[in-house]
Amino acid sequence: QVQLVESGGGLVQAGGSLRLSCAASARSFSNYRVAWFRQAPGKEREFVARITWNTYYTDSVKGRFTISRDNAKNTVYLQMNSLIPEDTAVYYCAASIKQTGRYDYWGQGTQVTVSS
Repeated sequence: QVQLVESGGGLVQAGGSLRLSCAASARSFSNYRVAWFRQAPGKEREFVARITWNTYYTDSVKGRFTISRDNAKNTVYLQMNSLIPEDTAVYYCAASIKQTGRYDYWGQGTQVTVSS
C-alpha cells in the first residue's frame, strides 16, 4: 500500500505562487506515474498535470504550473505561479505503478485558495 501526503496549500493573492508537495511511502517511487488533480466547490474533480518520463498539463495551467519530482526524496511537486481565483480548489496527488489507466493511490488533498 502506497501512502501519499500532500502539503503546501494555503491562501494566496491573485498573481502569487505556491508549491505543493506530494510525499510518497512507496519504494521506487520514481517508477510511478504521478498526477495532480483538483476539485473546486460544486465542480467535478479535474486533471491538472502528470509526470512520468515526461510531463503533461491541462490547457488552463500551461505556462503557469510546473510538475517535477525529486526521486531522492520520494516527492513530486507542483509549482503554481500566476495564480488566479479560478485555481481555488482542493488539490490531490495520485499515483500508479501502471503507466496507463486509473490511478490506484490518492492523497487526502490540500486546500488552495486564491483571493482576488
